[in-house]
Amino acid sequence: NYEISLEDEGRILAQAVKQSINVKVREAERDRLYDEYEMRIGDIVNGTVQRFEGDTVIVNLGNSMEGILPRAEKVRGEAYNIGDRIRAMVLEVKKVGTRVKVILSRGHRDLVRCLFELEVPEIADGVIDIRRIEREPGYRTKLAVHSTDEKVDCVGACVGVRGTRIKSIIDELGGERI
Repeated sequence: NYEISLEDEGRILAQAVKQSINVKVREAERDRLYDEYEMRIGDIVNGTVQRFEGDTVIVNLGNSMEGILPRAEKVRGEAYNIGDRIRAMVLEVKKVGTRVKVILSRGHRDLVRCLFELEVPEIADGVIDIRRIEREPGYRTKLAVHSTDEKVDCVGACVGVRGTRIKSIIDELGGERI
């Protein structure tokens, strides 16, 4: 014989409402993170290597967000240690249950395009345009560039004075030849 008092009913109802509100808040937070990273597909993000799950590297992107660097998107010959700073390109964003998965890439050819856009202002401004990129991650990259302004030397602008611009990109790519 179970008797539920009015006080118990109120407590049960309050717990149910509280749980429902918490679920809605978590869903809204997930949707916000999804939208934020969906807009950043193709952009470079900075993170810290947090842990390893088999061959997959889990990267802390800040604001309680984790990125996944799968084996297929890593560069052969690159070794990562916990705590290392890492720059990678956002390749894909997925909603998985209550979480958002951000798939990162270090081997994609557009990573090189993004690095050049960051390092070479003429590319970011549209004066120089990257026609084609061919990449063998970890080994070499070939880049075809074209200048819309005949006064601008596109190869010289990409290389920089004494190779300063290209050197920072090569360092980021772990010595990959460009």
